[in-house]
Amino acid sequence: MLRQQGVHPVLARLYTARGVTKLSELSSELNALISPKQLLHIDAAAAYLADAIAANKKMVIVADYDCDGATACAVGLRGLRMLGAQVDYIVPNRFEYGYGLTPEIVELTQRTTSPDIIVTVDNGIASIEGVAEANKRGIDVVVTDHHLPAATLPDARVIVNPNQPECGFPSKNLAGVGVMFYVLLALRAELRNRGVFDVSNQPKLDTLLDLVALGTVADVVKLDANNRILVAQGLKRMRAGKMHAGVAALFRVAGRNPNTATPFDLGFAVGPRLNAAGRMDDMKIGIECLTTDDEGRAWDIAQQLNNLNLERRAKEAEMQDAALLLLDQFEAQDSTTLCVFDESWHQGVIGIVASRLKDKFYRPTITFAPGGDGVIKGSGRSIPGFHLRDALDLVSKHVPGLIHKFGGHAMAAGLTIGANDLATFQAAFEQVGKHLLEPAQLERIVETDGILEDNYYTVDFIHLLEQQVWGQGFPAPTFSDEFRLISQRVLKERHLKLMLEKNGQRYDAIWFGHTDNLPARVKVAFRLDANEYNGVTRVQLLVEHIEGLDN
Repeated sequence: MLRQQGVHPVLARLYTARGVTKLSELSSELNALISPKQLLHIDAAAAYLADAIAANKKMVIVADYDCDGATACAVGLRGLRMLGAQVDYIVPNRFEYGYGLTPEIVELTQRTTSPDIIVTVDNGIASIEGVAEANKRGIDVVVTDHHLPAATLPDARVIVNPNQPECGFPSKNLAGVGVMFYVLLALRAELRNRGVFDVSNQPKLDTLLDLVALGTVADVVKLDANNRILVAQGLKRMRAGKMHAGVAALFRVAGRNPNTATPFDLGFAVGPRLNAAGRMDDMKIGIECLTTDDEGRAWDIAQQLNNLNLERRAKEAEMQDAALLLLDQFEAQDSTTLCVFDESWHQGVIGIVASRLKDKFYRPTITFAPGGDGVIKGSGRSIPGFHLRDALDLVSKHVPGLIHKFGGHAMAAGLTIGANDLATFQAAFEQVGKHLLEPAQLERIVETDGILEDNYYTVDFIHLLEQQVWGQGFPAPTFSDEFRLISQRVLKERHLKLMLEKNGQRYDAIWFGHTDNLPARVKVAFRLDANEYNGVTRVQLLVEHIEGLDN
């Protein structure tokens, strides 16, 4: 059906395999976005914020310290100012204050900025005590968040969160930055209704979409049809050179070309450099990078962020080596989960190490680092079919008081436990793993899109693929086929460079991080890559997995 409606035959097959059933789901136009009106309480939030702007009340955004939090803060700050608000921001240092709107952060916010209103971005849904403290001090709280709520909601003035009970918003996958963008759309509509703006002179909120796209991809939320529109529109602005100074500077420092920006660039080049601020230091400089319009200042900060990212990578490599030493005796087949702690580890990097270990051992993994005051802090990453936040909830029910606090999503979560309780937690978490996971779920599966027809091994077809929006829950295509191995050599003692042949055609291929000796016939799962060398662009296969064939 998609083919008949003019979609490229291979793209039609790829889209259908990813659950697309009609052409409208492939729309990347803004008018195809789900209406803000479907978000619970968004009209109340818009009316409340419009009243606050009219009364010249002072707002402060309390941000989170990751890329989604930083972009959500920048979108909130820029958007609210465009709409006439008096607004500032504060981003707590994660190592001092931890996560979310805590009573200590409310006290700090009042002491430093004396706001009438706190607006949370990418946090707040679990901040029951913090909101109570704000109310006690006479500060109203507007919560904008996307994390999963606990059984009790905070007593905020208004909460906008697609994942709160009774919210009928069809996309539960909005990132924190997406929720804030939607609040701005609703607020602008409310101000139009009040006659503050009309369609001809209203602020252009689409100028914020580069930031929305960056936060959405970097937070690894599912790229459903609605999120794909937000990302596609942001990428379109980047490719046209219409991005904020900080985003342009981050592309430049990462050595990436925004004219050909892809979700991969956002997730693996731009996003990590921004995240490095929150991991290694303080997200204030990350947010300043996204909120300054001074290109020179943006470039200075981008270089600082790049240095922090280099430091983060060195720290991560050191921690990963230590983790593998600690896990020298670990037999994956005997366990359904993995927990590891080291006294020397850095709180800001444990999440990445958890991700690497999860990839290596294919088990839900939590890594812990010292948190001071007799606690250790954990960051976890999961595998498909094991909802990490729900698993932590089960642990907390089985062993009351063991987990001091926790939160997160299906695939990533964080928690705090007592420094002496690691063994107890490990045992309880493993019990939950045994209860929830079937042996088949612990087998790594390489899913592919099958064979790619010979005439699509072209640079033009690769460019067509690169123009689409792929990402979490809508994975970039991986093909598989049988090849004859013509030659193999090891590059830099770490990677395999291969020459493969199929139907008389030869293809360069590379398998990063592997030095296996392969037989003469192989079955290969691969992604397509346009490799430019000496001014010539050629098709290269990026190998995901190889299995030898007997004959």
